[in-house]
Amino acid sequence: MKQDSRLSATLHVLLHMADRGAPMTSEELAACLGTNPVVIRRTMAGLRETGLVRSEKGHGGGWTLARALDAITLGDVHRALGEPALIALGHRSESPQCLVEQAVNAALSEAFAEAEALLAGHFDRVRLSDLAADFSRRFDERRQVHAQHHKTL
Repeated sequence: MKQDSRLSATLHVLLHMADRGAPMTSEELAACLGTNPVVIRRTMAGLRETGLVRSEKGHGGGWTLARALDAITLGDVHRALGEPALIALGHRSESPQCLVEQAVNAALSEAFAEAEALLAGHFDRVRLSDLAADFSRRFDERRQVHAQHHKTL
């Protein structure tokens, strides 16, 4: 199973939007991720349908958050993306008639379902404001390190 990075990419984009505090175009957001603006527009359209973002057309337009960071959880974003798989382990499907494969897949399915339910519960407790606060802390620490470095030069 291929790893799905849509959730982390979308969170990345939402934090850039919050940090900017002004509308951002699909091109600007795509540059943040090193992807194509079409990918951003497709993702943002889904987020708009669930009320997480809005778009403004015309000069100075772009994508903005529709809610405050403390009113959006990781779970909200995960659901807006269609609840992509959180665990990148797959079932074997080479021999669907094989009874051993069926037994292994059944055992793994239960474990995966339990693990994903725990993750989903955790996601509902983490707000985008928590991520933004962590980003700000990391940014301040890096700025202090750079300032100390320049003082010693």
